[in-house]
Amino acid sequence: MRFYKDFLEKSLFRIFPFILLISLFTACGTARKFSFSIDKNYPAKSFNSRVRFLVMHYTALDFESSLRILTQQGVSAHYLVPQTPLDKKNKLFLLVSEHDRAWHAGVSSWQGRSNLNDTSIGIEIVNLGYKDEPQGRLWFPFTPYQIQMIKKLAKDIIDRYKIHPTAIVGHSDIAPGRKQDPGILFPWKQLYQAGIGAWYDEDRVKELHTQLQNQELNILKLQQDLKKYGYALEESGILDERTEKVIQAFQMHFRPSDHSGVPDTESLAILKNLLEKYF
Repeated sequence: MRFYKDFLEKSLFRIFPFILLISLFTACGTARKFSFSIDKNYPAKSFNSRVRFLVMHYTALDFESSLRILTQQGVSAHYLVPQTPLDKKNKLFLLVSEHDRAWHAGVSSWQGRSNLNDTSIGIEIVNLGYKDEPQGRLWFPFTPYQIQMIKKLAKDIIDRYKIHPTAIVGHSDIAPGRKQDPGILFPWKQLYQAGIGAWYDEDRVKELHTQLQNQELNILKLQQDLKKYGYALEESGILDERTEKVIQAFQMHFRPSDHSGVPDTESLAILKNLLEKYF
C-alpha cells in the first residue's frame, strides 16, 4: 500500500506540469475563439459634435515655412490654404483630422467657452500678415484664389457641423490683443454674402447710429453686449485696457476702416444690430 501511494505521488508530480500546460493552451484557445458584435441600431439622440467654432488665421509666413512649422513644430491647424494653385491643381492641405484637436487657438475664449482647441476647426491661410512702415501698418491682401477656396471649404464645414454664424470668428476675436489675424483685409463681408459667418444690416445700422448719437456712452452696457456676442471680458463699467482690446478686435472684424479700439456710435450701432439679428 505504501509503495502504491509513493508511486502515485511521484507520477502526479511528473505529469502535473503537462496538465498545467494543457490547461493554459486550452484557456488561450478559448480566449482566441471569443468574439462579440456591436449593435448600431439604437443611436442616442442626446449628443453633439465636438466642433462648435470655426477659426480663421493667417500664417504670417510663406507657404514652405508655414507647412514646415504647422507639421513639424508645436503648433498645428486642421487646414492650410496656399496662396495659389499648386502643380496646376486647386489644392489645400488637411494637416489634422477634423475629429482630432489641432493646436491653433492657444489661450482663447468665445461665447463662454475657453481653450477653443477643444471645440473648433482651425483654418490657416498663407499670408504675410502685416509690416510696420514709417507711414503706418501695411497689411497684405488675400488672393482671389484663397478667397474662393475658403468659401468652398468653410461652407462645407459649416453645413456638416451646423455652426452658428456668430461662431465663425478670427483668431483676434478669441484672443483680443494677443493676436491680430486674420487681419483687417480678411473678407468677412464677402464671406457673409456667400452664406458664411455673421454681418450687420447697413440700413438698420444707420437707423441705430442716429438714435445713439444723442445718448451717453454706457461702458457697462457696452461690455455686457460685447460679452453677449461672444467676447471674453469683465463687466466692470470701466473702459480699461482689456475692454479697449476687445473693442479693437470687434472693429477689426466688422469696421476695419477704423479699428482704434475707441468706442463710438457706429461701432455700438453695429454691435446692437448683430445682437438683434443673431440673438
